[in-house]
Amino acid sequence: MSNRKFDLEAVARAIEADAGEALPELRQALKEVQAGEGRITTPEQILVRQAREKSGLTQAAFAERIDTPVATLRDWEQGRFAPPGAVACLMRLIVNHPELTGELAAS
Repeated sequence: MSNRKFDLEAVARAIEADAGEALPELRQALKEVQAGEGRITTPEQILVRQAREKSGLTQAAFAERIDTPVATLRDWEQGRFAPPGAVACLMRLIVNHPELTGELAAS
């Protein structure tokens, strides 16, 4: 979408309609995207963050549970690197079954 012209207001209204609420910072974010300055979030980043958040653990605790250095987890969450396929699979399982992190602690 960067460097492409789009109807910013129409896009903002559509996103807010989907969200069912006003999103105060949305228009500024869309302006940044339109200017090519926007931050890109990958599906993998969202997946890793979602799994950790659903588990209710800090980055340090979650990294320990999945036997991964906290710096690596941080890199995945910030989009510097994508997690390997097996890790992505584990993240999908944790998103759907957060209690699995307890099982990981016991092993």
